[in-house]
Amino acid sequence: MPRRALRRINESLDYSRHLYLVKELEQPWDITRYFENPDAPLEVEIGSGKGQFIHDAALASPEHNFIGTEIAHKYAAYCAARLLGDGIQNACMFSGDGLVLFKEYFPENSLTAVHVYFPDPWWKKRHRKRRVMQMELVRCCERCLVPGGKLHFWTDVEEYFTTAMEMMAAESVLEGPFVPDVDNTTWRTHFEKRTVIEGRPVFRSYFVKK
Repeated sequence: MPRRALRRINESLDYSRHLYLVKELEQPWDITRYFENPDAPLEVEIGSGKGQFIHDAALASPEHNFIGTEIAHKYAAYCAARLLGDGIQNACMFSGDGLVLFKEYFPENSLTAVHVYFPDPWWKKRHRKRRVMQMELVRCCERCLVPGGKLHFWTDVEEYFTTAMEMMAAESVLEGPFVPDVDNTTWRTHFEKRTVIEGRPVFRSYFVKK
């Protein structure tokens, strides 16, 4: 489903404290660079799109920190500007390949939750290796999640969901899949809202680290 055009960002906004470039990050990882309360539980979303989840989750859970990742820079900037505009200090955006954060920066047992909502399905078989839900990411989650931490995966593509569930059952040590209890009158992302309103099914799951 194609993305709709973004609203124009106010060019006078300084959202530099809410937007970071993955390619410019420094080692070692230092979470105090990004959050006022670095000891708060940390949740990460891969592929934030227009940022509805990262925005709403940060407002609903001020006792947690949130990182959103988005490979499309203009969307990452849009999300960062929205966070700034609403005075949200416990969330920030990283522009670039989110998998790099898992592989090179996030420490072991450092994440409370990882959220993957409605990722690009890459319909053609020869392109499916580009899908987010691959064992490379799952292995990273197995390492980075704290015991009891959750990996959430939702999609509106049944084939993608089925393939991911089969992969997880065969290769992952995470427990699941479990079905989340959701309120169908509220939505975590723009894609979920459009899918539900159009009467199409959403396939939801989460997995837990022992």
